[in-house]
Amino acid sequence: MEQLLLVAEHAGLRYEIIDGEELGFYVFAYDVNGKNTHDYLQDDIDMAKRCATDEFGVPSASWRPASEGERPLWQDNA
Repeated sequence: MEQLLLVAEHAGLRYEIIDGEELGFYVFAYDVNGKNTHDYLQDDIDMAKRCATDEFGVPSASWRPASEGERPLWQDNA
């Protein structure tokens, strides 16, 4: 089961890193309405953070661990 690991807020937008199990780690980006606009598959968490920085300017210090029971935003908007 995919698990939300890290969440960042940057420039009024939300970003998530999700454990895609054997596939790797997904970086999800959302628009101001909470709609998933991009997802990038990366090999590890560090690469996922770098991807978010390179693609969207998300500072590495912006990431926080997902709260217990917190779900990916795309699941809440499905």
